[in-house]
Amino acid sequence: MFLNVYTISAFVGLGGALFGFDIGSMSGVLGTRQYEEFFGNPLGTLQGIITSAMAAGSFIGALSSSFVADKFSRKVTIQGGAVVWCIGAAIQASSNGVAMLIIGRVVGGLCIGVTSSTVPIYQSEIAPRKIRGRVVAFQVFAITCGTLIQYFIQYGCSFINSEAAFRIPWAVQAVPAVALFSGLFWFPYSPRWLASTGRWDEALQVLAFLRSKNRDVNDPLVLAEFKEIEDQMGLECEEQSSSFQELLSPKIRKRVFLAMAIQMWSQLSGMIVMMYYTRYLLASAGIANPDFASSMQYVINVVMTIPCILWTDRLGRRSSLLVAPIFMSLWLFLIGGLLMRYGEPNTVQSQPYTWKIVGHPAASRTILACTYLAVATFSVAWGPVSWIYPPEVVPLRVRATGVSLATAANWATNLALGFSVPPLFRSIRWRMFFIVGFFNICAFFHVLFFMPETKQRTLEEMDEIFEHGDPLWKSFTSRGDVNKLDKLARDIDIILLA
Repeated sequence: MFLNVYTISAFVGLGGALFGFDIGSMSGVLGTRQYEEFFGNPLGTLQGIITSAMAAGSFIGALSSSFVADKFSRKVTIQGGAVVWCIGAAIQASSNGVAMLIIGRVVGGLCIGVTSSTVPIYQSEIAPRKIRGRVVAFQVFAITCGTLIQYFIQYGCSFINSEAAFRIPWAVQAVPAVALFSGLFWFPYSPRWLASTGRWDEALQVLAFLRSKNRDVNDPLVLAEFKEIEDQMGLECEEQSSSFQELLSPKIRKRVFLAMAIQMWSQLSGMIVMMYYTRYLLASAGIANPDFASSMQYVINVVMTIPCILWTDRLGRRSSLLVAPIFMSLWLFLIGGLLMRYGEPNTVQSQPYTWKIVGHPAASRTILACTYLAVATFSVAWGPVSWIYPPEVVPLRVRATGVSLATAANWATNLALGFSVPPLFRSIRWRMFFIVGFFNICAFFHVLFFMPETKQRTLEEMDEIFEHGDPLWKSFTSRGDVNKLDKLARDIDIILLA
């Protein structure tokens, strides 16, 4: 029944794969001889600027995505992002120095900001309520697959004894963008976007295409969901306020701030260190072959995203984000503690780390295991859920704007961490892991006291979820499997049979 939704969502997830390609290419190139020789061995702050340039562009792209996605549709916005990505990839692949590389990464970041905001909105708006989490998680799975593929491309090219070692991988990044741009011509618009622009007949046709095996516009479930969208649109139009005024209203702002916080906590969890700078960490921990050891964590990242895809609509969003920070903080505290106990100053100042472990193989292996466990913990919880939650909780009228702000918060945090981690790795050393571990503890308490469960409910029911008044641990979703949509579908079925 939902084959169309799965197919569309998996394909649109290529927008996430672009972000993964950037992670894989940057983490894979760090420390390679060809990159260091051509770009002058950038260390500390300079490397932070290069890495964070993508996040800077993403921040701008995320903020601008709301206007484009509301005016030109979710689908066309994603296509536009794919074009921009190709331009950024071309600039990076032809870079003649650090300045041009930074410009190319900023341009590519514009695409990442746009697609990372718009793809989850598109996926959530076409998905049935019972599999919405799984459908949106496809983007995160695409990110992990893109990271893995590009890392091995970069690793393989590292054996080329020329500038092609980094130019080929950066050029290859354009391939999924071309596929994404071309393929979207055959996919439908979001039915909720069509409704928001007054194209009701088209919205009903798309809903029938997505929900009914026979594309029957008289299917009770299709008509029930269409009625919910229609009613919700009517209520939102009665507000008679601009989207920005509504964002600041007490009813909406707490949801937007919650969505922003969830995105920020996902970045502050420590995954930036594990994804972009894992080679620095493993080399300072005394791992003999940090390139190969790093590749294993990208495999783990892909594999451990699958359980979340399968179970998030059953176990929920809230439970995942309550358990994950506890374990993330444990792994990070262990890494910091082992580096503190067994490490010593690094006398080679030309290396990106000033603290290293020498002659303690058990401590080195334990740190390696903790990095793998941290990646696994993030991938099964924070990775997918931080992208599932924001488009769920913001109403349709302000969804693009609200999600763009949440995504911008993600990229602002990514920018700050991408810039600061290399110099912090050289200055405060192991203390950095204690700081990031503390962030996870803060995230746990924020989720505990402020995040309601949203699984198994339609997007039009979020008003009731946030306003029903029960304590968060008495989940709104525990009130039974029959919700308003099911009841409305039965009523419509009775009317049609009468």
